[in-house]
Amino acid sequence: MSRFRVALFTGNYNHIRDGVSLTLNRLVKFLLQNGVEVLVFGPSIDEPALQHNGKLIVVPSKSLPGRPEYRVSTAFPKEARKKLEEFNPDLIHIATPDILGYKALKWSINNQKPVVSSYHTHFASYLKYYKLSILEPLLWKYLGWFYSHCSQLYIPTPSMAEFLEEKGIDSELKIWARGIDNEAFNPSKRSDSWRAERGFGEDDIVVTFVSRLVWEKNLLIYADVLKKIRRKYSNVKALVVGDGPAGDELREHFPEAVYTGFLTGDELATSYASSDIFFFPSDTETFGNVTLEAMASGLPCVVADAVGSKSLVEHNANGFLASVDKKEDFYTYIEKLVTDSELRENMAGLSIEMAKNYSWENINENLLGYYKQVLEY
Repeated sequence: MSRFRVALFTGNYNHIRDGVSLTLNRLVKFLLQNGVEVLVFGPSIDEPALQHNGKLIVVPSKSLPGRPEYRVSTAFPKEARKKLEEFNPDLIHIATPDILGYKALKWSINNQKPVVSSYHTHFASYLKYYKLSILEPLLWKYLGWFYSHCSQLYIPTPSMAEFLEEKGIDSELKIWARGIDNEAFNPSKRSDSWRAERGFGEDDIVVTFVSRLVWEKNLLIYADVLKKIRRKYSNVKALVVGDGPAGDELREHFPEAVYTGFLTGDELATSYASSDIFFFPSDTETFGNVTLEAMASGLPCVVADAVGSKSLVEHNANGFLASVDKKEDFYTYIEKLVTDSELRENMAGLSIEMAKNYSWENINENLLGYYKQVLEY
């Protein structure tokens, strides 16, 4: 028999393959395997980026202006609402506080259904990249109202919890971290032949960036720091794994890097393990799945001193933290790792040990426990 029924509302489930969609798909798979019925509501496209888990009810959506790969829900139509009512969920989980999320929240209130939410996207940090910082006070006012109606709000890191509390979010905050498959991502995937095929020599030090290629990931910091490093150390090579709307312009700006395009599965794991340093200056992450994958693969990590990454990387232990407005600090830390092989090895070992603390099974089991608390199950 089913334990209970959960309706999940999200702005991204299968049309883009990213940290949010992968996390939610893993959750749905876990819940189904543990006897929880799930019905997912969200936007989609004709040719989704991934094969989703569970049953998805597609809602109307439009492309985001200037970023057509993203979809914005525009309605919660009668047909979808009827399916929700027929499903009769015990719990509503809203992953995105967008138009669909707002309408799901109103439905829940009107039907006296308990609501929980999860914080996947650090929306406020994106505003500065689109010159919309003037809207930040309004955004936090809306988020404060939205989350105040949720029994629990799931955040990925303690540092994000502290940040949200400072912004006046007074919901009950619960840690729902992100996990890693340590069998899939580990140092044994390192391949000398993979490196050679991409022009990397045995003595080269490969500094890798892995993510969707969008400007808000601070691509220019990565490119400019590596350009400067390479002028002094010819054996340093840049590897960029991923693709996106900023890809073509980045290739023009930094043509000496090796670009693999979008990778998945064993090839993605091999790209990490065949690198020597992970450099990820993005400050828009709520967690940093790619940083955890790099850690499990045995890499020292140089990342932005921001709410997501700093809960994974311990400064001077398994890597370094630097402020995004101090590009010279990133250079200093990369140079330390380039010139000190023993330091790289020690930090790599700590990364591996720290990554062992993140198991998807345990993490999603914790979330199931939170659901039971809300439902008094």
